[in-house]
Amino acid sequence: MFNTPLPTVNELPSTRKLLRSTVIAILVAAGLLVTVVMPSEYAIDPTGLGRALGLTQMGELKIILAQEALADTAPPQQAPSAPAPAQQVAQVQPVAKSVAPPVAIPTSALKTNQITVMLKPGEGKEIKLEVLKGRTVSYEWTAVGGPVNYETHGEPYNAKKGYFHSYGKGKQVKDNQGEFTAIFDGTHGWFWRNRSNSDVTISLKATGDYLSVKQ
Repeated sequence: MFNTPLPTVNELPSTRKLLRSTVIAILVAAGLLVTVVMPSEYAIDPTGLGRALGLTQMGELKIILAQEALADTAPPQQAPSAPAPAQQVAQVQPVAKSVAPPVAIPTSALKTNQITVMLKPGEGKEIKLEVLKGRTVSYEWTAVGGPVNYETHGEPYNAKKGYFHSYGKGKQVKDNQGEFTAIFDGTHGWFWRNRSNSDVTISLKATGDYLSVKQ
């Protein structure tokens, strides 16, 4: 039987070293929490580093996926999707009156993008546009390969966790078209979920006064 000699007092780390190591470990853990865990899991990005690394977008997608999963378990009583466009129509006229007189938006400010995404069975994806408050975007999209669940929604910049505004949604839909007017500065767009057993291709055409496309 072998006896392992015990370390001497001089070989043991001092209390000061242990305390310093503990403080360093706490600081590293806090840094990872703020820069990695919070953006990727909860879409909370106080430093802005998470969005630069693409982690905040991952957190936003997780929140949308969770909300969409909850919506799927609810009974299909969501016929009131019609009122959302009615509210938008009521908002379009005041915004147009306030924006048009001071600055006439040139025709060159309007953009058109055609984007295609493929959804595997059970997969969900989204496309977002950066749109400023009061600006309008018209769109149309089609699903080839089967119907999909969708939601048109937007989140303001630096939104609180879980906050978003829904412009409309539907289940088992093969196409949709319309327009929305941004009610705040932020990202606005579409989320699709393929609940079928085959691949589905989404073809989107968006036209309007927006800053950029985020996918």
